[in-house]
Amino acid sequence: MRYRKLGSSDLEVSEISLGSWLTYSGGVEADATRACTEAAFEAGINFFDTANVYGQGAAETAWGEILSTRPRDSYVLATKVYFPMSDDPADQGLSPAQIAKQIDASLTRLKTDHVDLYQAHRFDASVPVEDTIDAFRKVVEQGKARYLGFSEWTPEQIRTAIDIAGPDLFVSSQPQYSMLWRAPEAEVFPLAAANGISQIVWSPLAQGVLTGKYKPGQPAPQGSRFASDTMAVAKDLVYSDAILEAVQRLVPIAEEAGMSMPTLALAWVLRRSEVASAIVGASRPEQVHANAAASGVELPDDLLAAVDQALGDTPVTEPTLAPGADAGIKRR
Repeated sequence: MRYRKLGSSDLEVSEISLGSWLTYSGGVEADATRACTEAAFEAGINFFDTANVYGQGAAETAWGEILSTRPRDSYVLATKVYFPMSDDPADQGLSPAQIAKQIDASLTRLKTDHVDLYQAHRFDASVPVEDTIDAFRKVVEQGKARYLGFSEWTPEQIRTAIDIAGPDLFVSSQPQYSMLWRAPEAEVFPLAAANGISQIVWSPLAQGVLTGKYKPGQPAPQGSRFASDTMAVAKDLVYSDAILEAVQRLVPIAEEAGMSMPTLALAWVLRRSEVASAIVGASRPEQVHANAAASGVELPDDLLAAVDQALGDTPVTEPTLAPGADAGIKRR
């Protein structure tokens, strides 16, 4: 496993990180969660990414039980705040009161006195951005988080935050990014890099589409993510016969290069120096080890060209808002 520096921080994070969105938020039993986490440590993964909303606290609770048995300096722990945590309309967003409430709740569930990275899960256009920044800064000053990041902020939102807070407050950006979703390359990557902010990318396997297991003209395999109605939004983005046909054209490219489809997809996102880590999910330990094998894999120019030719005009390259993002900005 190779490691990369996270933005302007002193954190060294593994190129492959373990996430907990669809797995450890309730979709995977406790024994499997523990086994996958142990496999991550065996593979050299030191970076674990979760959020308060995953399973309404279940994912944080699961890792609190598991990670608390290990030395706190043996892993880098990240969580997030923004999405609703109850039916109360006020129990969401990035107001100072909500940030203060949710960081304490997250730390309790995670059984730790601090997280290494605390992230805004989306931008909150209903709160003056100055108030959000002040609240996040206070979390760091209180020692409850070492560093700060954000997820799926637009270039305008990022620029506004940097203008107010300076370039040193935030160290990471977490956008969706894969062979099929390249929009962040246009503006987010260069803007962040110019201000000492690294990318931690989510869905580098396009919700599993880039594993090649989904075939055009065939129903999603029983038990797979896209066999569930809960994935309807993501399915609209990355699941169609045209996309699946393009992905199948990648299979012989990966085979000729002597690598699996997941390795090809993960190495592809890690080819960018702006990317510090690629977040993967897993329900079995062998998946963790297979994904970790992508670290350090270098893709030659001719292979990258073959990938682009195979995908044609399939990738999304125009900047668009991810589900839940809001383009607005409120100032005091």
